[in-house]
Amino acid sequence: MPHLATTGIGSLPHVQCEPALAASLARAIPFLPQLPGLSAAERMIPQAVEGLPGVGWDEAGRCTVDVEAWEAGRTDFDARWEAARAADAWTAFEPSALACRAWRPFLAAVVERGLPFAKAQLAGPFTVGLGVATSLGPVALEVADVSEALGRLVHARALALVRALRHAGTTPLLFLDEPGLVAWSSARPAHVQALASLRALVAALQREGALVGLHCCGNTDWARVLDLGLDVLSLDVRLSLDALLEESGPLARFLDSGAVLSLGLVPTTPESTYDVGELVEAVEVSLDSALPPGHAFEQVGAQVLLTPACGLASFSPEDAERLLTRLDEARGRLREALAARAAGAGTSLN
Repeated sequence: MPHLATTGIGSLPHVQCEPALAASLARAIPFLPQLPGLSAAERMIPQAVEGLPGVGWDEAGRCTVDVEAWEAGRTDFDARWEAARAADAWTAFEPSALACRAWRPFLAAVVERGLPFAKAQLAGPFTVGLGVATSLGPVALEVADVSEALGRLVHARALALVRALRHAGTTPLLFLDEPGLVAWSSARPAHVQALASLRALVAALQREGALVGLHCCGNTDWARVLDLGLDVLSLDVRLSLDALLEESGPLARFLDSGAVLSLGLVPTTPESTYDVGELVEAVEVSLDSALPPGHAFEQVGAQVLLTPACGLASFSPEDAERLLTRLDEARGRLREALAARAAGAGTSLN
């Protein structure tokens, strides 16, 4: 991937597809816009689980599976999934126009512009399992049959996204959105199984030729996440960079594998006040002081991606676009810091 590339996490506040695509396509790595202002079906979890028998959601995107309706429709769902697996053809699991209005226009833009990289995002299996309620009471993660079906659906939809992007002629960068990992516990068997499913999904997508990232905008068991085999780890710098840097051994293995950090540098809480130069300086100080031995700021800093800390759906379209342009300012400041290091060492910054 291009060094110091800018991209977005996913959601935008626009209620028209064209300006949302324009904001996305202005980034170094364009990203698939999720537009929850158009429909609750475009919220993170509904977008991932549409098509599961018995599933529904409210305007806030809170999902519930009616287990009786799920049982009535599971035979057809299983047959559809098995047919896709047997044919190794996952097109039927691409998001619908209701769940992702920008999907088809985004694919067309990838082809028209000959984009070398394009990013999409999808809620991951742990967050989906934890975020979907059931009519029985427990969340879907704790209801074995429903949890398994949701895992297969997320797997199929992720494969469908990656296949379509590759067919459009680009290298897919797929972020699995896993904010639910802040609640992960090694003491919960269902949690441990979900993390194993997540690892298997990462490997499957990489076999398809995708670069696979994971986004978590809170603290979790970073050592286990770093060992998932990811290509990119996306985090909110203010919330999590220092905690991540404490995991010296797992972080060293992650970086040695060629994986990179995606730094959510620009805060996305509307009340935040900040200076971009100070944000970049704080990242430089943290990386300088706490990277694992043998991993210098000059090396790691030159390879990061830059994003907002999270999605931008809570902003106005104008403020969201201004925030995205601040990524370009942050990129320039980080390049200046790296260039100053290179000049001091008598080398050049490529």
